Amino acid sequence: MTVQPPVPFPASARLPEEVSFDRRELGVILSLYGRMVAAGEWRDYGISCLREVAVFSVFRRTAEHPLYRIEKRPKLRARQQMYAVVGMDGQVLRRGADLAQVLRVLERRLIRPVN
Repeated sequence: MTVQPPVPFPASARLPEEVSFDRRELGVILSLYGRMVAAGEWRDYGISCLREVAVFSVFRRTAEHPLYRIEKRPKLRARQQMYAVVGMDGQVLRRGADLAQVLRVLERRLIRPVN
């Protein structure tokens, strides 16, 4: 029985990198999420880190489709901006380079007139 040394993977066969939210971005998102949970609007969330996009999905109930998706697409940084808030029907509600500014579209939905 002969023992052979491991064969390294070639540099071109690297696994693709994933896009993810960093700590600052998650802090901004989870701050809004906490306020919306306290208001009784949101109940659950999910995070997906894929090759080209990171998605923070917000749910009213666990078994539903997401109410909103907060997406980060670094490849669109120069053209359409990196962050987007997408509604349940797939419509882009707001897009921009600053995450806090983009999330303001969801904060407006928290403010309601008092009867």
